[in-house]
Amino acid sequence: MTSSCTLLWQTHPFLKQTAAVWSSCLSVQVICWRAAASIAWSVLLLPPTTAVFVLLSKFSLLQPIQTISECLSLISASSIFSFILLGGVIVMVGFLILEYYTVIPTIACSKIALLSQLLHPRQFINSIGHCLMGVIVGWCCAVTIGHRYKMLGRPCKISDGYSQMCLNEHHLIFLLAGAFVGFSHSLLGVIHNINYISFQIVQQHKYLRFKGSLPLVLKCSATQAFYSVRNYIVVYFFLGYIPKTWVCKTLNLQLEGSVHPLDSIAVLLDLSLLYHLWISATFLLFTWYITLLLFRIFVTEVYTFPVQSTFTEDSHQSLPKVLTDKQPMILKFLALQDLALLSQHSPSRRSEVFSLSQPGGHPHNWNAISGECLSLLAALTQRLAAYHETVATNGRAKSLSSGSERITSEPSSTEDPMSPRPVFLMKTPNIAFARSVGGSSQSPLTIPFTPDLDSPFASPALRRLIAPVEQCSPWHGTVQSPHIMRRAPKLWSTSTDLQVNGSPPPSPATVPGPKQEISKPSFLAQFLQNRKEQVKHFLAKRVLIMYLFNKLPEASSQALFADSQAHIWALEGLSYLVQASFTEDQFGVVQTTLPSILSSMLLLQEAVDRHFKLPHASSKPVRSTSSMEDSTYKTLRFALRATLKTAIYRITTTFGDHLNAVEMSAEHRKRLQQFLQYKE
Repeated sequence: MTSSCTLLWQTHPFLKQTAAVWSSCLSVQVICWRAAASIAWSVLLLPPTTAVFVLLSKFSLLQPIQTISECLSLISASSIFSFILLGGVIVMVGFLILEYYTVIPTIACSKIALLSQLLHPRQFINSIGHCLMGVIVGWCCAVTIGHRYKMLGRPCKISDGYSQMCLNEHHLIFLLAGAFVGFSHSLLGVIHNINYISFQIVQQHKYLRFKGSLPLVLKCSATQAFYSVRNYIVVYFFLGYIPKTWVCKTLNLQLEGSVHPLDSIAVLLDLSLLYHLWISATFLLFTWYITLLLFRIFVTEVYTFPVQSTFTEDSHQSLPKVLTDKQPMILKFLALQDLALLSQHSPSRRSEVFSLSQPGGHPHNWNAISGECLSLLAALTQRLAAYHETVATNGRAKSLSSGSERITSEPSSTEDPMSPRPVFLMKTPNIAFARSVGGSSQSPLTIPFTPDLDSPFASPALRRLIAPVEQCSPWHGTVQSPHIMRRAPKLWSTSTDLQVNGSPPPSPATVPGPKQEISKPSFLAQFLQNRKEQVKHFLAKRVLIMYLFNKLPEASSQALFADSQAHIWALEGLSYLVQASFTEDQFGVVQTTLPSILSSMLLLQEAVDRHFKLPHASSKPVRSTSSMEDSTYKTLRFALRATLKTAIYRITTTFGDHLNAVEMSAEHRKRLQQFLQYKE
């Protein structure tokens, strides 16, 4: 694959400056080949899985010899054709997993957001694909089991004595069951984030990891198949006549009157049919979950990036280049994982990070790696600051006492000349922020942790509390007495309201400003605004609207830290490299950025501590052990808090009192002393 990329460069010299070409080559070399290997192993595991399914579907305790003979008699043209179809379905499932997988989960912060995800056109295409593949697997299972399930049409005699082709409802119920199980599997994948790919903390060999997860896959498949068949029987009992009538009209088949229909109570008494439906659904889900498990194992395997490339044409594959360039998110995560591992276990590769370029003597490797890690930490710090500011703006106001006049502010990176400049190289999850619908450019970001003021469920009292006081209002600048002057109530903010010296800005009521003429809105605009408010008040009284639009605080906190695995690796990589630089950094390249590293970590520590003081932030969710859902994203904020504190302690215990010579702000130095004295 590397030679093909080099040939592409030599053939088209103008593509040498195009980073997309190199990132696509690297993505094909790393991700696509791993996905192809996982699909190949899934297909190779299909024969033993199918053999177990055949044995269970034809097993008879009273006639064991007949069971063995029926299993051996399946070697026929139809059985081989159905096995080829099953292999094709496995390949299609693998391609869909490759298309829809994500390393940053999409967390719905309200019921209506989850509903919009389920109704998204892209998800609709995915559901249709799973339905069709479920029909194919259902047909293969019906043909494999045989007997009364083998054919869709069978000869029968109608009332006048003539032979006619009639509908075999037992075969039809297998086809519809496959479609229903495939569709429900697709919907559950969105609800439970089944396509989310997480990275293991403890590295294991692929075989050991697969062997350890196999019982869980079997348990999840059998459990989900049981509930899917139960729901399918209920749906078929009420709506089974619709597909049955449509198939008869389309294929010109007749309904056999002497046979009892299956959309009745009799289907609940047919234990053989229920067992075959359940074992077929289990086989379908097991093969699909095996494909998903192998994809997770292969894709998240550790990949070693070279710190320094020997040849110029391979420079796009080096670790600093992958971290700083625009790459697929999975490559970014693999690079950060490799950084965290090399900083702990590879002294030879750490020496390459601390090395200087020749000629010139510049620490390009360290500057690129540390700059990207600091940018990630700064981005998360600003995200938390924006969240806190929005929570305060949306009604978490302080009490209107004298003590509430004091404005508490998060020390921003602009106050510290040694702090890193935030650069958003890594895309923040779309579900982490959403702009306010108010339309004004000065309105804060409305994060899905608290209701929007313009939403139908925002209370009028909350709007009156947050709304700016008009200049003509008798409350402007006064509180119940014309002799007591004070400012309008200020909420806690991390914006640049504080001056450089830390004093609050002058009150708007005491600073005379130029008179501005307030333009009166037109009659049409006022009429539309009144109708809009009436609709909002009407919808706010509806219980269903409240249920759909209310924000989920727990999910909102999870969405804020959805990509925190990258920050965890960045913290581990930086802290271990700084620790190793105490004895291994011969040129002192780390010491130049040590103030920025400490400032970034302390800023993030303060923002994280403030976040955990909010409601629902410190409630630890219960991990689900009965499904294929990877619930590690629900506890990422706790892992980030522990990693951050450990990273700071790792640096302070290594350098000790030498950190007193590091230039930083007085507040950061005071906080750093808490770590030096082990009081945090």
